[in-house]
Amino acid sequence: MFTSMGIRNYRLFWTGGLISNIGTWMARVAQDWLVLTILTANSSTALGIVTGLQFLPIALLAPYAGSLADRIPKRTLLMYTQAAQALVGLTLAGLVLSGVVQLWHVYLLATLLGVASAFDGPARQSFAPEMVPEKLIPNAVGLNTTSFHAARLVGPAVAGLIIAWWGVGPALLLNGISFVAVLIALVLMDGTALTPAPRTRAKGSIAAGFRYVRSRPDIMLLMFIVFMLGTFGLNFQLTNALMATAVFHVGAEQYGLLGSVLAIGSLSAGLLAARRTQLRLRLIIGAMAGFSLAVAVLAIAPNYWWYAAFLVPTGLTSLTVMTVANASVQLSTEPVMRGRVMALYQAIFLGGTPLGAPVLGWIGDAWGPRWTLAIGAIACALTVVVAVGYLVRRSGWGVLPWRQSDEEVVLEPVEEAR
Repeated sequence: MFTSMGIRNYRLFWTGGLISNIGTWMARVAQDWLVLTILTANSSTALGIVTGLQFLPIALLAPYAGSLADRIPKRTLLMYTQAAQALVGLTLAGLVLSGVVQLWHVYLLATLLGVASAFDGPARQSFAPEMVPEKLIPNAVGLNTTSFHAARLVGPAVAGLIIAWWGVGPALLLNGISFVAVLIALVLMDGTALTPAPRTRAKGSIAAGFRYVRSRPDIMLLMFIVFMLGTFGLNFQLTNALMATAVFHVGAEQYGLLGSVLAIGSLSAGLLAARRTQLRLRLIIGAMAGFSLAVAVLAIAPNYWWYAAFLVPTGLTSLTVMTVANASVQLSTEPVMRGRVMALYQAIFLGGTPLGAPVLGWIGDAWGPRWTLAIGAIACALTVVVAVGYLVRRSGWGVLPWRQSDEEVVLEPVEEAR
């Protein structure tokens, strides 16, 4: 389960990421609470706009960000992106602590954070194969997910307590400071122990990334699944906030606890992913079906505690889809194309949020918070139906890099684009 932790560079990166991710989850809770209870009167539309603006640059800048990740050393690029995110976090904290923050400040800074994240994501996700050998990529991806969701377990709960005791500003300040941990880890790494992917300098590298993905229907299928999951299913930054404030009428501590409970299931999925050596297609589709069912139950949960309890299987199933799909795309992509492919993957996965979050925010205002969850459950269930129908219709076509057997479907790396 923890094999990759035996590699010093990866261990440094993982530890720095854990500290930074705790700060990130604290900031998400604090920002949502700021928008809903201080800057507006529980406006789900405003919160949806903030969420959308934070992810819009990822969709718009992904092709260039991926090309950049394949052109320059990823370690160097990560230093710049982490520093930029720290600056944005500290600026928002300063505005809140000084008492001058306004809603447009949050809109602007959310957009700038999205710009930094757009360049950070492809470099960070494609950096793992440079720290570990290829056979450990699924393990490293699983441990990265574990770090992210271990922080999700701690960050929201701590944020809820800090907000209740001292206010939103200190929680945001700690987030800005937490990025220093990643910068220290990157500086301390042994550059000679890294195995950088070949860098491309050819013109038209962005178009080449699109052509590569278009020629790989296996990757396109996975991207369709994660697009629907990210656009309609993974809006808990919005839905948890609405359910906590407008349906269950609880305080900041209870709202922060919801994020931590969701992380229990996510953390379990991350640990299971770190142990997984075979990547099964049926696991992705089955987990997507389980996620749809869990979210449907959340939509009709009678009280806060029932809602919190069903966040555990929700986190488990959603993270299973994400980790298996992520590792599958990385393993089946040529190293020289990995930055561009992961940028498009990130754009598809997170770039749908600017579409889904404002729409779900409007639905929350017009129809009620429970419908934001119901729509997500329906959309993800339809995704399962479409994916299964597509595979049944195209079975035996010989293009997908999946070896069919009587017992299971196993995802295997391919050597080149079809």
